[in-house]
Amino acid sequence: MPTPAIRTIVQQMPKAELHIHIEGSLEPELIFELAQRNGVALAYPSVEALRAAYAFSDLQSFLDIYYAGASVLLQEQDFYDMTAAYLARAHADQVRHAEIFFDPQTHTARGVPFETVINGIWRACQDAPISATLIMCFLRHLSEDEAIVTLDQAMPHLDKIIGVGLDSSERGHPPEKFARVFERCRTLGLHLVAHAGEEGPPAYIETALDVLNVERIDHGVRCLEDPALVARLAREQIALTVCPLSNVKLRVFDDMSAHNLITLLDAGLAATVNSDDPAYFGGYMNANFLAVCDALPLTAAHARQLARNSFTAAFIDPQARQRHLDEVDHYFSTL
Repeated sequence: MPTPAIRTIVQQMPKAELHIHIEGSLEPELIFELAQRNGVALAYPSVEALRAAYAFSDLQSFLDIYYAGASVLLQEQDFYDMTAAYLARAHADQVRHAEIFFDPQTHTARGVPFETVINGIWRACQDAPISATLIMCFLRHLSEDEAIVTLDQAMPHLDKIIGVGLDSSERGHPPEKFARVFERCRTLGLHLVAHAGEEGPPAYIETALDVLNVERIDHGVRCLEDPALVARLAREQIALTVCPLSNVKLRVFDDMSAHNLITLLDAGLAATVNSDDPAYFGGYMNANFLAVCDALPLTAAHARQLARNSFTAAFIDPQARQRHLDEVDHYFSTL
């Protein structure tokens, strides 16, 4: 069992969150509230029935419910309320900075205008108690041409977006499928990230790096299957935005005691801890850290490295990064 001290340390230490899908923070209670506000009929009779459906066998079984939940998001205020609720929870977990994924195609496909989506999320970020920026994700189960249409829709709003990502079903949708749109985003000066090596093979991590030229890998836990890739990730200090509770909920690992987070850290990889889709996977940032503490031999040195990694990997200016790193170092120096 972990000592009480390490549980307190991870809860109180300053941290950044780099892998949070804002639609995945939509709690059942808010889903029902928004459904009532917007006159949307849900397939579940109650909050309890919806929450009971959160038993997933794999990524696709989660995505089916995820998209159903998103159907209640119709007005700008809906996106604001969802984002504000997440940011308040992140603030309570000592998150200092969040880089928030959003999926415009989930909404534009339902007839919700792009500007409705981004304006609601962005406005909540401006009102937040922490710093928060936006990364627009392309849905990889759709075509690259559809991603290009989404980028065209985003063009008037690039001042609200710091980067682009690639999410949704990984199996059968390799990163190179989106080479053209990522190259265009790179020329626009946007930061680039991609989900790879969660359900997909280590080769997807390599093509995300070599073809898409991404700066961070979202998930990446299957990299350990390829020692040469591990050596490269360590050498180049490519950050991995690891999501422990998500990995267990989606059966990437059978249970948390089998998770490879400590192995990744001990191999010198720039791993971070994040919540992914916290409403669906059992918890926000501190819940993920506590689950790791309870199942793995996490030390204070590991916790400090995770906190530092999160700010080192963040897309923030050097002064802000140093300020956050100094806060982390000061926090651990007082223990």
